[in-house]
Amino acid sequence: MAIHGRPALRDLFDESPTPHIAHPPRTHHRDFYVATDGSFREAGGGLGAVIETRDGTSVARIAMADTPPDNNVAEFRALHLGLDVLAARAPPESSVGILVDHDKLASNVNTAVLANGHPDRRPPHPFSIPAASANHWRGIRARLTGFSDVRAARIDSDENPAHPLANTPEQYDHLHRTPPRCVRPDPIETTTNGHLPPSRANRHAGD
Repeated sequence: MAIHGRPALRDLFDESPTPHIAHPPRTHHRDFYVATDGSFREAGGGLGAVIETRDGTSVARIAMADTPPDNNVAEFRALHLGLDVLAARAPPESSVGILVDHDKLASNVNTAVLANGHPDRRPPHPFSIPAASANHWRGIRARLTGFSDVRAARIDSDENPAHPLANTPEQYDHLHRTPPRCVRPDPIETTTNGHLPPSRANRHAGD
């Protein structure tokens, strides 16, 4: 289900690099996808999140005004919000694809995922967390451990369906009247030849 004429979250995820983590074809079968964005303006910013199932069913769209101190903090706050909403509406065993248009945030998330899988929980790369985002980063990391498998993909800002929600939250007041939905995606579809399509991210030598 495309948002504002953009591709569905699954399509965006499949076509985008996942920093520090290999993006094998099996990652095309996330149970849920969440795209988030945060905006900062002198007059006040906003947070936006779009959540869909693998089959494109809309789970939630969130737009809320916020007053972050800068854009980096806004991005961390938005992801924390999106993961909180998803955690309340998805089974804990779900696999999740995260889409953000912030390089360091995507990198931090995947580094945290790798650290969670390490025996001593040591990250393979140093984290880069804005000081004002420390509390939100702790919340993000706690949410990441609540899902069975997580990957974060880096997308362009003009492709991020959460971007308009974060930048003009006042235009989406009607979303606050939408009742919460807890949905499960359709079962994973089978392919005729037994092979899944290759991920473009596999061809990014630097990831």
